[in-house]
Amino acid sequence: MLKKYKWTWMLLGLALIMAVYLTWNTVFAGKEKLPEIREVQSFSMENVDGRTISLDDTAGKVRLFYFYFTSCPDVCPITTFTLSQVQDLLKEDDTFGNDASFVSISFDPKVDTREKIKTFADRFHADYAGWYFLRGDMNQTKQLARDSFQILIEGESKDDFAHMNMIGLVDKNNNLRKVYNAFNTEDVQPEAIAADIRALIKE
Repeated sequence: MLKKYKWTWMLLGLALIMAVYLTWNTVFAGKEKLPEIREVQSFSMENVDGRTISLDDTAGKVRLFYFYFTSCPDVCPITTFTLSQVQDLLKEDDTFGNDASFVSISFDPKVDTREKIKTFADRFHADYAGWYFLRGDMNQTKQLARDSFQILIEGESKDDFAHMNMIGLVDKNNNLRKVYNAFNTEDVQPEAIAADIRALIKE
C-alpha cells in the first residue's frame, strides 16, 4: 500500500515545497525587477536658488523626472500634487532627500522665471532638500525629454503647448526603469510609485 502511494506523496511534497518557495519569493523577495530601458543623458540647468544642477548632482539616488510648465491649466498642477503625495510618503521613513529625489523641469523658460517656478512649487509644499525645480534652454529640455524619456513636447509658448504627461523613474545609475502615464490616474497611485522607488533603492 505504501509503495502504491509513494509517487503521490512525493508529488504532494514537491508541490508543497514549490508553494512555500513561491510564497517566499512573492512576499519576501519582492516583485520582478523593473527593466533598464535606457540611460538618461547628462544635462545642466538652473535651480530655483540660482545654482547650476546637473544629472551628476543627483547620482546615487532614485529619481522621479517630470516635465511641466507653470501656466499649465490642467494636468501639470494635478500631477505635481501627486508627486507631493509621493514626497510625503517617502518622508515618513526619511527616504526623501537621502535616497530619493524629484526633478521637475520647466519647458517654458521664457515665462517660467525662478521666482514663478518657486511660487508654483510652494503651492505643493515642495521640500527643496530633495526636490529640484529646474529651467534651461527650451530646445535642450525638449531633446532631453524626447531622447531620454520618449516624452514629446510640441509648441513654443503656453498658448500652443502640447505635451505627453509622463513621469520617469530613474535608478541610482541613471537608467530609466519605468514611465508612468499621468493621464491615467490608475497608473499614478502615490503608494505604488513610492513602492517602486523603495524597491529600486534596495537594488
